[in-house]
Amino acid sequence: MPPPESHGWQVPAVSWLLDFCPSEYRLYAGWRRQPVALAWMTTRHIDSQLVAMRQAYREVRVELGDHLTSEGLAQVLADLETEGVRLLAARRSAGLVYDALQGKRYVPRL
Repeated sequence: MPPPESHGWQVPAVSWLLDFCPSEYRLYAGWRRQPVALAWMTTRHIDSQLVAMRQAYREVRVELGDHLTSEGLAQVLADLETEGVRLLAARRSAGLVYDALQGKRYVPRL
């Protein structure tokens, strides 16, 4: 994604944000016209996914323990952990895009 100082950077930002939302969000023109609202909604959507992922991680042993082999359970736990890490990175990135769309700028640190 281009830096916020680039001309027209909001267009690829909107496409990038929509990639983290349900596909139906692409049907609403308002999200494209109001990218700060889309970024706001995207952060909330990712937050919800994180809550669900954490809950699934806590409950998978009890809910599916009798239905999975020990290797299968270990793989499901590993997959949930990997997805959680991906969602955390996406949440941080979406939050930074949200900040940029509001005009906030960060100075790089060495």
